[in-house]
Amino acid sequence: MGSDRQYTPYKIIECGGSGEIEEKKSRFIAHVAAAGTEEEALAFIEEKRKRFWDARHNCYAYVLGQDAQTMRFSDDGEPSGTAGRPIMDVITAAGIRDAVIVVTRYFGGTLLGTGGLVRAYTKAAQAGIAASVVRTMCRGYEVSVLTDYNGVGKVQYLLGSRGIPVEGADYAAQVTIRFRVPWEEKDTVVDKITEATAGRARITVSGPLFYKRE
Repeated sequence: MGSDRQYTPYKIIECGGSGEIEEKKSRFIAHVAAAGTEEEALAFIEEKRKRFWDARHNCYAYVLGQDAQTMRFSDDGEPSGTAGRPIMDVITAAGIRDAVIVVTRYFGGTLLGTGGLVRAYTKAAQAGIAASVVRTMCRGYEVSVLTDYNGVGKVQYLLGSRGIPVEGADYAAQVTIRFRVPWEEKDTVVDKITEATAGRARITVSGPLFYKRE
């Protein structure tokens, strides 16, 4: 099944948001979006550049891949290391992948210095993430349980007691219940369903995979 690192949970942007801070009359506006590819990230950056064409700077960073295989950033004219990298550090520190953040700066007339810029871009990026919907991608399995009608309530009760939502159910001569289970709970859940249905349920497990856990 590969290394544990291969299945380490990570976070994604389900719905991007925007946040704004002000520092000595300079406005820092952060926009956050999901990006599955470098092309998507670059298209988002270009769209913000066009929208905020009159801004002094449009700095950005993006992190792609489950293991952050691709990481890029730009200071867009700010002193080296004061904008793009702090934005990227916010993304990685939050454990978020497949995401892009653009922070637009409207200069307020007062120089902030390198430390002030790092703090401002960091705070703006954090505000953007705080305004976004972030979900955790957990390692798990897809499970399908085929049972008679006597076993349906038992399976549903067991799943409910463990906080595992039912993904779907098909009712025919027998009932098929589908759900996803965290990898660390799979063996326990399968054993308990087998016990609750006196071994009559047919359980099919597929995966492993990653799925959004509410």
